[in-house]
Amino acid sequence: GGRGRGGPMPRDVLVSKALSKLLRHSAEKEGLKLDEAGYINLKDVMNNQKIRSVKPTLDEIKQIVAENDKQRFSLIHKSAAASAASIPADDAATSTASDIPSQVSESDDPADYLIRANQGHSLEVASENLLTPITEENLPSVVVHGTTHAAWPQIVATGGLKRMARTHVHFASGLPAAFKSEDNDAGAAPVISGMRNSSSVLVYVDIKKALEAGVKFWKSENGVILSEGDENGVIGLQFFSRVEDRTGGQGVLVVNGKV
Repeated sequence: GGRGRGGPMPRDVLVSKALSKLLRHSAEKEGLKLDEAGYINLKDVMNNQKIRSVKPTLDEIKQIVAENDKQRFSLIHKSAAASAASIPADDAATSTASDIPSQVSESDDPADYLIRANQGHSLEVASENLLTPITEENLPSVVVHGTTHAAWPQIVATGGLKRMARTHVHFASGLPAAFKSEDNDAGAAPVISGMRNSSSVLVYVDIKKALEAGVKFWKSENGVILSEGDENGVIGLQFFSRVEDRTGGQGVLVVNGKV
């Protein structure tokens, strides 16, 4: 299956990619102002030259936000943002703007809406405003990062996973449906985001041990686990509970931090 090389991209993919690039990486360079939670007024986004070139309608953007399989975006009504801002910080983890009925109202004026990317920013957006902190109380049972055979020696050489140009290292809280792992719970819900299906090396992190060492972890609205790493932007090998080679036949590469 799949489209031939050079074939036209499906319309929704074209618009989604343009939105992702702008909201995650180039908004500030394009003169768009993100609020502290990463939201930008939708009218400003739709007036941006890069977005105007694909000419999305408001209804099209609403549909892409609602139906994107990785839930990449949040779209809220301006009144919902005001209500969300008034929620005490302690309740923010359980109460988001999406709890507010006017989240996507019937207004057909883009200026009434705010949009953001849920994660993947190279722009500096304060984690506290975009994400839910992970603590002892809400620990995911699995935290796994997918990488490649080519990247693995570099990970070992640098002493762990680096966030590189992004603000966070991305993890999934389970394996994509196409994956099998010895201890993966067959009844678990499929994971929607956080790992590419092409990942050939799976890095499982002992999140409890990492948290105890002061490394912060967060959960985005679409369930991706994120971490800035330590003060050097690294999640050290000592926090790797297990590393599996999925495709190269080398089996388990690391157990409890030891290569």
